[in-house]
Amino acid sequence: MANSSGGMVPLLGRILISPVFILSGITKVFAFSMMRGYVVAAHLPLPSLSLACAAVIEIVGGLAVLTGFHTRLAAWILFLFLIPTTLLFHLIPALHNVDPVANMFNVEKNLAIMGGLLILAAFGAGAWSIDSSRAAKAV
Repeated sequence: MANSSGGMVPLLGRILISPVFILSGITKVFAFSMMRGYVVAAHLPLPSLSLACAAVIEIVGGLAVLTGFHTRLAAWILFLFLIPTTLLFHLIPALHNVDPVANMFNVEKNLAIMGGLLILAAFGAGAWSIDSSRAAKAV
């Protein structure tokens, strides 16, 4: 089977995975008060700062993945970000019978996204990316 890492497949993968983060981050910005309530309910310290940091990580990380700019680093940061997010906002509530079906669905979704991010972290953004363009200019 041919290696598709130089083709459009990695670009398509980045286009499909990045909106999850970009849109979630934008939602945090424009619905800050409502989202802050979720952070308070999860008992995180400094809820406003925690929420602002989450929004920045999601928007900047999502845009980095989308454009293929420092993709491996962005994928690792988003992967690590999803660990506490999944535990605090989905798994623990599900285990405490707080909307267990929806929360377990979100745990499974986040695990799948984390798998995609690990692939990006391991193999990079592919040929159609800023990373690839920068590497070609460096040679």
